[in-house]
Amino acid sequence: MEIPKDQITTLLDHGLYSSAQMLGCFLVSSSAVNAETSPHLKAENLILLGDALFREREYRRAIHTYKQALQYYKIVPKQNSTSSRSSLSTSNRSSSPNSFNVSTINESEVKYKIASCLFALSEIKAALVEMEGIPSKARNLQMSLLMAKLYRNSRHNRGAVACYKECLRHCPFVIEAITALAELGATAKDIISLFAQTPNRSVKAPFDHIDSSRWLQRYVEAQCCIASNDYKGGLEHFAELLQRFPNNIHILLEIAKVEAIIGKNDDAIMNFEKVRLIDPYIVTYMDEYALLLKLKCDYPKLNQLVHDLLSIDSTRPEVFVALSVLWERKDERAALSYAEKSIRIDERHIPGYIMKGNLLISMKRPEAAVIAFRLAQELRPDLRSYQGLVHSYIASLKVKEALYAARGAMKTMPQSAKVLKLVGDVHASNAGGREKAKKFYESALRLEPGYLGAAFALAELHVIEGRNGDAVSLLERYLKDWADDSLHVKLAQVFASTNMLQEALSHYEAALRINSQNEAAKKGLERLEKQMKGVDPDAPEEDEENEAEDVDGDQEEAELL
Repeated sequence: MEIPKDQITTLLDHGLYSSAQMLGCFLVSSSAVNAETSPHLKAENLILLGDALFREREYRRAIHTYKQALQYYKIVPKQNSTSSRSSLSTSNRSSSPNSFNVSTINESEVKYKIASCLFALSEIKAALVEMEGIPSKARNLQMSLLMAKLYRNSRHNRGAVACYKECLRHCPFVIEAITALAELGATAKDIISLFAQTPNRSVKAPFDHIDSSRWLQRYVEAQCCIASNDYKGGLEHFAELLQRFPNNIHILLEIAKVEAIIGKNDDAIMNFEKVRLIDPYIVTYMDEYALLLKLKCDYPKLNQLVHDLLSIDSTRPEVFVALSVLWERKDERAALSYAEKSIRIDERHIPGYIMKGNLLISMKRPEAAVIAFRLAQELRPDLRSYQGLVHSYIASLKVKEALYAARGAMKTMPQSAKVLKLVGDVHASNAGGREKAKKFYESALRLEPGYLGAAFALAELHVIEGRNGDAVSLLERYLKDWADDSLHVKLAQVFASTNMLQEALSHYEAALRINSQNEAAKKGLERLEKQMKGVDPDAPEEDEENEAEDVDGDQEEAELL
């Protein structure tokens, strides 16, 4: 009894993949189709089953089924295969695995589907072998995009650039191709020039229509600015786009991510929260938001964010970075395992490497941190990867390497106060370079007067050299314009170091009034209260001594857990 093929295509078109898969088993085993006399029919049936398996994410089975189909396709007499190709070329059917109305066999399409399965399984080399078997003239937009991603993941950047450019020649609105080309070093002019090469048949109207092209050109310019670390220029372009497209989630997320990188934490938090109000189920860049909440010591919000992300999609790398951020203060080893899990899910997920590097520094493993930050830098040499790399080298007592990395950041971002402060940090790490460090910190403050990081570093340098009065004067000058909890904490620490306990108490309390979750203020206040009672704050407490005696018991409990 014959199984009607149109029924499985109907199931596939309606997204009923499980039923399609089961019906496909009947279709390929039907005695009505003789594999020897009608190999092309057998191949078509196997492709339909493969498509159902692909949509069910049974990638290994799909690959096996598609390869069986290709074996039967090779048995088809040459005259049949020639007519198959010519009939398909006129049908203009999409090659996506989502496209199921298979009437004839196209070897390039089947190879693309096999490569898509392999890509989903992170088997990049095998996927690339399949895609390279497709003639360049036979590749459509989807094939070119997959090829670009595979080349990029294989660090074959020249091939990736060529394929991404081909995507934009097909259609100028492939946004991910624009972003990728910007990150791979293409200029805005180069990218925009590709739009003019788009055939009119690919888009509804010629692209030289001024109103439709202007916003996309501005978007290209924004991404190229960000990729070249011109964060100010990028933010200006994105702000202009936001005026035209208010509440655009993608643009708001891009702005928030850049603000997080350059240390505009309050602005970034505000934009991330705006995005969550518009779309509470967004996962993209939410790990960046988690890192900011941790910096603000806003653990109730961080806890809620992680809970929300786990309920939305627990398979995304952003979720595991957010989990890592949440667990950092409770269990650094657990936090590290979450960061590593995010990288295993997506080897190109930069926040995973940044989080891993910061944890390794905290765990006194700076050499391993260097590797994590270098991998982040290979993906995108931005401010945070340079900061992590420099601080890892400083922690490893490798001052020359730290200075070399900091100078590399200066070449990449010559007008950045953050980078000047980074060079200052290297010089401040040894007694002989403190005068140079002071000059770099002062230069950073001239370039960006509101940069508290440089002010804190300069104040710390004053304290180290015994100029506590200068440190207090500097910080109090900023206090007039910034009601910042971290500023009060720094002042409290300076006062406490000079035994001005009452003034220190006042600033710790002020910090907690601004942010009741500030961990540094809580710990500082606890330490200060001991000092005011005449108790040595560094002396171990009785409970701590008892805990130290039961180390073996703790280890046993940890193993059981």
